[in-house]
Amino acid sequence: MSDRTMTPNETTTTQTARKAMIDSQLRTSGVNEEFVLARMNVVPREAFLPEDKASLAYIDRAIAIDAGAHLASPLFYGKLLLEAAPSASDRALVVEGGTGYLAELLRPLVSDLTVISAEDAVEGSKLKGTYSLIVVDGAIGELSQSLTDALEEEGKIVSGLLLRGVTRLASGRKIVGHLSLEPVEDLGIPILHAFDQPTEWTFS
Repeated sequence: MSDRTMTPNETTTTQTARKAMIDSQLRTSGVNEEFVLARMNVVPREAFLPEDKASLAYIDRAIAIDAGAHLASPLFYGKLLLEAAPSASDRALVVEGGTGYLAELLRPLVSDLTVISAEDAVEGSKLKGTYSLIVVDGAIGELSQSLTDALEEEGKIVSGLLLRGVTRLASGRKIVGHLSLEPVEDLGIPILHAFDQPTEWTFS
């Protein structure tokens, strides 16, 4: 996350861009819930990008950053929060896409928040206990057993899913120890390649 100070002109410009994002990208695509719009209105996307890419913050697609990180499109985050429906009692886990933006959107909406990288989510050593809500900042090809184990019974996971070459928003609940992701809708979502390796869970 950039710690640079914005000038008054930058602040006005980005506030206008943020409002346009909400009106023309989110509302027109069915994202109208106040808790989603409120968080996306107050969290500045440009603060989570390198300075040379800050001007791209409110475009309607993902922004690639060095070292494989990304800031996904506003619509992905809006739809993800909507599907996740976080509550004040949730103990949440964010599998990071490399910027910290999703964690900042979610932080005040849950009781406790843990953030880990995609690599650590697959490896599992930094997962402590279980979580009632897991959100993944990107599309995965397969769900690692370590992440499955980290979701508590009846807990919910929301993630991007790469299925037959197409990325989709997907969600699932853990029921009697079983977890599967069900597609919700097609969306352009950056792929988290840490989840590419074969695991016990596959999707067809």
